[in-house]
This record gives sequence, C-alpha cells and structure tokens, in this order.
Amino acid sequence: MDNSPPCLPALSEALQAFLAEQGFPPAGVNAVAANDMTPLMRAAYQGPPALVAELLRAGARVDSCNGDGGQPLWLACVGDDPEIVAMIIAAGADLDHKNVNGSTALMYAASAGKAKALAKLLAAGADLDYELDGVGALDMAATLECLNLMREAKRRRAKS
Repeated sequence: MDNSPPCLPALSEALQAFLAEQGFPPAGVNAVAANDMTPLMRAAYQGPPALVAELLRAGARVDSCNGDGGQPLWLACVGDDPEIVAMIIAAGADLDHKNVNGSTALMYAASAGKAKALAKLLAAGADLDYELDGVGALDMAATLECLNLMREAKRRRAKS
C-alpha cells in the first residue's frame, strides 16, 4: 500500500516567482508569513485569477486563517475580483466564517462597497440574517448598489 502524499502538479514559473517575491518557500503553497498570511490570501487580494486557480490546484487551503481570523475569501472580497471570489467559493470556502471580531465576509463587502464580491457571496447563499451586536450586513451597506443587491437577495430568499 502506497502511503505517499498525492502527487500535486508542478508549480509554474509564475507561481514560483510569486512565492519568492512574497517571501514564501519555493513549494510553500500553504506557508505562512507575517500576520499568518498565506500565498492564497495574498493572491486572492491582488490576483491575477490564474495565480489563484493554480494555488487552489496545488492544494492551497481555503480554510486557513490569518492573524485577524480572516480567510482567503475575505481577502478576495478586499480585492473585489468576482472571478477570484467565485473560485474560492467553489473551492469550498466557508461563506459565513467569522473573523476575530465576529464579522463575516458579507459584512465586510457590504460595509466597504465591494459590490462585485457582495453579489458573488449573495448568489452563493451567504447568510444575510446574521447580526453582530444587533447590526447586520444590510445595516452596513456603504453604497446604494450594495444595499439594493442585499434587498433583492432578501426578497428572492423570502419567496423561496
């Protein structure tokens, strides 16, 4: 019986260069840097999508937490690239993970006006009813676009 780890794809030159530039070891797709940031967290924030896709194929974990309790999905919302947000959701990210303050990625996206990320979170079923100290994502909407996206999602869910 072979107990060796599964064979992962060889890392591209672009990914190897990214890891080196960010101070990660050459094959460290799950390595941690300052504030417990992982390569996937950095790539989720700054892209490009192809780099995120390669990290996911290479076994990067979507459930890693940085020092603030944020996961790659949160950092993808900061970057507001809908393709990256969708990839991380599809890879199994916890839509309703709470950081050390008790906030979710949906709350962040709403409060920061990250409408593209917010739309992906809502389409995937992120919890619109969760509240922290009596305040929910709807209350935190920074823009009319975000508020309208959440109101429409709430109406659709009420009809289901």
